[in-house]
Amino acid sequence: MWVLVTGGAGFIGTHTCIELLENGYNVIVIDNLSNSSKISLDRVRKITGNSIEFFHDDVRDKDALNKIFTNYDVGAVIHFAGLKAVGESVAKPLEYYDNNIGGTINLCQVMDAFNVKNIVFSSSATVYGEPDVVPIKENFPLAVTNPYGRSKLIIEEILHDLHVSDKDWNIALLRYFNPIGAHESGLFGEDPMGTPNNIMPYITQVGIGILDKLKIFGNDYDTIDGTGMRDYIHVVDLAKGHVAAIKAMGSFDDIITVNLGTGSGYTVLELVNAFEVTTGIKIPYEFVERRPGDIARCYADVSLAKELLGWASEKTLNDMCRDSWNWQSKNPNGYE
Repeated sequence: MWVLVTGGAGFIGTHTCIELLENGYNVIVIDNLSNSSKISLDRVRKITGNSIEFFHDDVRDKDALNKIFTNYDVGAVIHFAGLKAVGESVAKPLEYYDNNIGGTINLCQVMDAFNVKNIVFSSSATVYGEPDVVPIKENFPLAVTNPYGRSKLIIEEILHDLHVSDKDWNIALLRYFNPIGAHESGLFGEDPMGTPNNIMPYITQVGIGILDKLKIFGNDYDTIDGTGMRDYIHVVDLAKGHVAAIKAMGSFDDIITVNLGTGSGYTVLELVNAFEVTTGIKIPYEFVERRPGDIARCYADVSLAKELLGWASEKTLNDMCRDSWNWQSKNPNGYE
């Protein structure tokens, strides 16, 4: 079966392409390369020995999508494409709504026209806002604290409406938490453009000397050490969750919504300590003001993913730190 992966040249997309190919799927990628590199896909081909069909286009370009669906018998779509930085979304809300929501509507319209009604959507734990208690269950009230999270929530609602209008749509909403780590080969990892918005590439860039020190946003949260607590999940585990969702397509009468995380929360300082212990690299840091839209604690109840998808994370926090450093140390300047 052909699977179209939007945003497939990105961090999570690349790792998911590997897992799809290794599970016998044929892969098409559409990516505008605004925050990714085509080199990543060349490496996927190299390590898997399989080909990938690549289109350097934007999901907001309906003509580009029409060409793909005309020329390939696409069976399912995994939709990653979108802007994803919480802080940036607060400063540039219109860009996030145009890109994330507009791109998804365009994609679904083309899918519908070609009668392709299987989609796995890359959602986020940000749709829960600031939960009253943790761990977070899928049936918790939904609220958002930033435009990035709001764009994800609006898309979820759009997909729910789509399923109500046409029960032939098979939709999986995967709300995942904080992906870090890298492929164990060291060939693939997170390669942000400019100063990283996510914590692990920031840590590794400090470790390798690109950045002087880590900025930790806030040390007065209601956590064990005052820094924000997150559910960090290895990107390879996350990628396997998407393959599990593809395999489950058509097995449920309704939309399925599942958390993808480890079920454990670690603070920023605990993550820094784990990285130092695992790698032997000291990470200098400083505390700065909180970022708009950030919350204190966020980690998942992951029992539903096990029940519905037969999926659970396997890799540890030390695995995440080791593989992240392996990627960065072998690729000090990223893919370029």
